Amino acid sequence: MTQAISTATAGSPTRDRLLDAAAELFYREGVGVGVEALCRVAGVSKRSMYQLFDSKDAVLAASLERGAPAYQAFLLPSADDDRPPRARVLHVFERLEELAAGPDFYGCPFVAVTAELKAPDHPASLVARRCKDALTAFFREEAEHGGAGDPTLLARQLTVAFDGSSVRAVMEGQGLDGLAVATAAGLLDSAGLTTDGDAPHRGPEPTG
Repeated sequence: MTQAISTATAGSPTRDRLLDAAAELFYREGVGVGVEALCRVAGVSKRSMYQLFDSKDAVLAASLERGAPAYQAFLLPSADDDRPPRARVLHVFERLEELAAGPDFYGCPFVAVTAELKAPDHPASLVARRCKDALTAFFREEAEHGGAGDPTLLARQLTVAFDGSSVRAVMEGQGLDGLAVATAAGLLDSAGLTTDGDAPHRGPEPTG
């Protein structure tokens, strides 16, 4: 899981080490990890950290933003994937099932952070919301291409199914065994996005 969310473009070595450590620690142990522990794992001084970031909150937000592209690239089908919308949506849930089966899965990193912070206006919460909105936008575009009667509603339902499945896997401490895919398939069936009825995918990938 950490490999899927920590790959990013290179910056300064100190900043990279700090954000790599933040991504790992905050995801595994929660946002309560202190500055001293963070700097110790990163191998940087607190002075160096505060020269780069105003606060631990800023480090948390930056670590989420840095990891988001790799996480989204892992979940979403590639731009040249020309399968029908139904298959493209189910691809996301298949990827979730793959992540949830791993020993180091602690849920969706964006949901986990916002659930702990309980502060919608926190810098990290704002980053997390943008990332979740990007996933919902992907679902909505696929729903539109598939001919769903209410693409916005279906996209929201799929996002809830994704997040709920992630939480369930963490609560039970085990993989989802097809539950996430089956739940998404049921929503797609209800919306009329069946295998035979799908329209071909059109248009570019949404940007987050």
